[in-house]
Amino acid sequence: MPTAFISGASRGIGAAIAVKLAREGYDLALNYHTNTNAAQETAKTAQSLGVKTLLLPGDIADGEKVRQMFAQAHDYFGGIDVLVNNAGIAEQLMFQDITYDKWRRMFAVTVDGAYFCLQNALPYMIKQKHGRIINISSMWGEVGASCEVHYSAAKGALIAMTKALAKELGPSGITVNCLTPGVITTEMNSHLSEEDLAILAEETPLNSLGSPEDIAEMVAFLASDKAKFITGQIIGINGGMVI
Repeated sequence: MPTAFISGASRGIGAAIAVKLAREGYDLALNYHTNTNAAQETAKTAQSLGVKTLLLPGDIADGEKVRQMFAQAHDYFGGIDVLVNNAGIAEQLMFQDITYDKWRRMFAVTVDGAYFCLQNALPYMIKQKHGRIINISSMWGEVGASCEVHYSAAKGALIAMTKALAKELGPSGITVNCLTPGVITTEMNSHLSEEDLAILAEETPLNSLGSPEDIAEMVAFLASDKAKFITGQIIGINGGMVI
């Protein structure tokens, strides 16, 4: 069975990706930071679909911890065929209220975390001459969001990383693509009121918000052989909010 490593897999988009890939027959290495109960529920659901799972707790921004996670995953599964860089944090602040510590933490989780995962996943993929890398960015990484400058900048870095890596890794048979979700109904957006969510839905051409499953479906497609000639692409899943 192929194996997928998903960072930030306990809830929301990460959990939906895990369940969808389990349905497609992937064994799963599931990283999470603090929410053990949610991660265990995700793993339990995946196992009920007949696949093996390995829970890997730890801060994705800690390079040594990530190295240990991948060592465990390689020992358990033999290697990682699909890497989904999903872990991220959200924070709304006026730019002058973004301390340097907050700025660094945003980049540490979003960008450094992806860097550490890639450094550890790629040797196996390059040796196999095959692999799938899928980065989860945001539409704000494409167009920027007021009061989310650090979030937008970090997500924009993932987009640039995707394009550069796709060019570098193509000769090794590895595809690299990036999804840029719009407003998705997850815990990350739980700070928004019902009124705010209704306004956002109204501003979306499809007049609705997205679900984690919308993202998971595209991840499964990009991980499959159906997408073998797709690389370096930034794919918006936003209901038409960014066109």
